Amino acid sequence: MASVAEINGTVRGADDATDRARLRALRLWLFSVAGLVFVMILVGGATRLTDSGLSITEWKPVTGALLPFSEAAWLAEFEKYKQIPQYQLLNQGMSLAAFKHIYLWEWGHRFLGRLIGAAYLLPLLVFVAKGWVRGRFLAVLLGIGVLGGLQGAIGWIMVASGLKPGMTAVAPVKLMAHLMAASAIFVALIWVAVGLKLRPVQASERRLAFGASLVLAIVLVQIALGALVAGLDAGLAFNTWPLMDGGFAPQLDTLLPIKPLWLNVIESIAAVQFNHRLGAYVLLAVTFWHVYRSRRIAPDSPAARRAAILAMLVVIQAGIGIVTLLLVVPVWAGLLHQGFAMLLLGHATAHRRLLVKPA
Repeated sequence: MASVAEINGTVRGADDATDRARLRALRLWLFSVAGLVFVMILVGGATRLTDSGLSITEWKPVTGALLPFSEAAWLAEFEKYKQIPQYQLLNQGMSLAAFKHIYLWEWGHRFLGRLIGAAYLLPLLVFVAKGWVRGRFLAVLLGIGVLGGLQGAIGWIMVASGLKPGMTAVAPVKLMAHLMAASAIFVALIWVAVGLKLRPVQASERRLAFGASLVLAIVLVQIALGALVAGLDAGLAFNTWPLMDGGFAPQLDTLLPIKPLWLNVIESIAAVQFNHRLGAYVLLAVTFWHVYRSRRIAPDSPAARRAAILAMLVVIQAGIGIVTLLLVVPVWAGLLHQGFAMLLLGHATAHRRLLVKPA
């Protein structure tokens, strides 16, 4: 009986119906977990946009899975929230009903994290027990699981940064780290799932791997820059396009007001937003170059068609970003922008994975 034996996704002896069914089960599992990660990223975005992330002031991996079960328990949680700077500086006088609203967003985000852990670990244990997964492939799957576990710790480190004196939100860099860890998990799941069903790849298509890698890398950088924009609420300023503060870029004293200069990359609202805009222009240019190259090198190939879809997704995402900025980041637009970024990331990952020659 065959099992997944290589990280590159090949399956030794997967010629019979039983082995094909096993592969389908593994792919369905991985894509389902990736779907849950996608939902969690959206809920995390809503948690940030509604300023809900600091409503739960403790990290209780086990007992924290339960909602407050009585009015007294709700009041106890509310009292804890009243002790932190966000309440004292921004939300003084908030009603219990309003607190419940933000608490439920954060609780839902954490609950999804626990659900993803169970949805990943329990089937993995079953697959290991059945002998479907072993060797290098098992090591990779365990590595993804470890990263998922670390993500919970990264999330708490992020929340803890917002509980410090004088802080009314989490540190933008730690928010970026949290989102990038989630993105890495999402990419890994898609990469492995797609790799379980690789088709023959023409030599001409494999020449497109560098361009596909470059697009994928820039998409990840753009997501990181977007996290900084969200962390600094930079989308609430400079709400014009294509000009920013009356020009292509703001004046230097507006763009780089912080000393030392390197801190502007993560702390200047103008610089963070400008970098995100610039990243979008670079992504558009590189993606269209990739499409042009794919049509020259591998015309009418699956790779060329995927590259064209990739370019279409980038254009749509840029449009959503512009609308989000012009409307001063309403929650629905911010979530649409973040969700579409994940769709773009998923397609870019699958596109690059499918350019690997099956072993």
